[in-house]
Amino acid sequence: MLFVRDTSVGKAERAAASRTRHPRRALRTLARTRGLPRLCLIAALLGVVTVSDSFLYLLLQRRIDLPAPYFPLLPVGAAAGFLLLAVPLGRIADRIGRRQVFLAGHGALLSAYLLLLAPWGGGLVAAGCVLVLLGAFYAATDGVLMAAAGPLLPPHLKASGLALVQSAQAFARFGGSLLFGAGWMYFGPHGALTVAAAGLVVALAAVATLHRGRRA
Repeated sequence: MLFVRDTSVGKAERAAASRTRHPRRALRTLARTRGLPRLCLIAALLGVVTVSDSFLYLLLQRRIDLPAPYFPLLPVGAAAGFLLLAVPLGRIADRIGRRQVFLAGHGALLSAYLLLLAPWGGGLVAAGCVLVLLGAFYAATDGVLMAAAGPLLPPHLKASGLALVQSAQAFARFGGSLLFGAGWMYFGPHGALTVAAAGLVVALAAVATLHRGRRA
């Protein structure tokens, strides 16, 4: 914050920035940016089947019969998993490809869903695995999605483009949370999570198809 300066922006980039200063013009430019609409669609498809952490923690609390005073330990456990895995998974994404790690992160989320649906008792080991998988999901997706979007964006609209991708994901997760909450009310926690897991499988298959189409 105090010492880093971006000195790579030249006259051409500044001229382009002045031409796209108007919000509508900038949005049209981003909509025509190659690969960005596809990435927004992928983020939204996977976002709508991403169950809110709060629901997962409540499900986990019920499974292990955790007393209410210890409930804050659940998000702390997931955050610890994120803290330990964010840098290693980021380095792996730089080596083998960001989309692969991004999809693998959603595979970890699906594993957490399935583990919560599995007929295990109130084991703390299984609960710890759910929290580690949840932390791995965020470690493999939050920064990796931004790293995948960055190279697609023109330099003068990089911040706006990143915000657009995040907004697509956030709106989808908001809608998904409303749907999951409604499913919790009408089908119960187990039924709602089963539907979410099935939706995540379908979304992953659709994203894999989109990715193959892009490479072709």
